[in-house]
Amino acid sequence: MTATTLSDVEFGVRSIANTVTTNEKYFGELDSVVGDGDFGFSLARGFEAVLEGWDDYSRDDIGSFLQGVALTISRRIGGTSGPIWGTAFLRAAVVAKGLTELGVDETVAMLRAAIEGIKARGKAEVGDKTLLDALVPMTDAVEAATSGPLLSLAATTARSAAEAASALQARRGRASYSGERSIGVPDAGAIAVAVIVERLTEDWRQHSEAASTAEGGSER
Repeated sequence: MTATTLSDVEFGVRSIANTVTTNEKYFGELDSVVGDGDFGFSLARGFEAVLEGWDDYSRDDIGSFLQGVALTISRRIGGTSGPIWGTAFLRAAVVAKGLTELGVDETVAMLRAAIEGIKARGKAEVGDKTLLDALVPMTDAVEAATSGPLLSLAATTARSAAEAASALQARRGRASYSGERSIGVPDAGAIAVAVIVERLTEDWRQHSEAASTAEGGSER
């Protein structure tokens, strides 16, 4: 795996923002089954604000860029999602402070920091039927991998873990009020993680192919 640059991180955040806004209705429908149904709307409004403020974020290093994104998310996403997603980005930003490139170790460290932030902010653990039930197995798989396309591995793992989480009973958030009725219902947060990483994988593939084509053309 080649080093991830600030430009790559910007590409990834933009992909996340586009995926969230495109899937606003879908995420809301998932959340409405046993939740309050505002997950898709809240997330979309927050990431729209991220895109609106895009040119204002610091590009001094990866951490400072992500810190700007985190602050926007925290301010603009409503409900419980804002603090949780904002904390995740902020904790990742702390790890990336001063860095202009990321290797696998740094990327995993950022994901671990985001996970710990989500646990602390949401008072949740793996098995409580939240986004952690997709994010943690995905991070474990990436950390354990020794070779191969890590984004594809992350997407496959996140999807299978998110679908498996449907069998759990929700123990956090509005869905927890449904008790056993939440068993068999997909968790909107876990599915969102899977959709986001799947879309990022495809976006990155297309981006890499376009860059290779452009590079090849410039050599002729």
